[in-house]
Amino acid sequence: MSAEKKITVMLPKDLLERALDASGEGITPTLRKGLELVAAKNTYQRLLKLKGKFDLKIDLNEAREDREA
Repeated sequence: MSAEKKITVMLPKDLLERALDASGEGITPTLRKGLELVAAKNTYQRLLKLKGKFDLKIDLNEAREDREA
C-alpha cells in the first residue's frame, strides 16, 4: 500500500452508522471501501460507454461446451 494520510472528517452520524452496519467492519475499513468505490466509479462509467462496441466473435454454444467438458 502507498503512504497513508491521517485525516479528520465530520460525517453525519446516521450515515456513518448505516455504512458501518452495511460493511460489518470498523470505521477505517468502511471508509476505505467507500473511497475505493468512489474512485472506481469513473472506470465503470467508461466501461459502460464501450458496451456493445466490440464484436468478440465468440460462439457461445462452443464456449459452453468447453466449460462442461
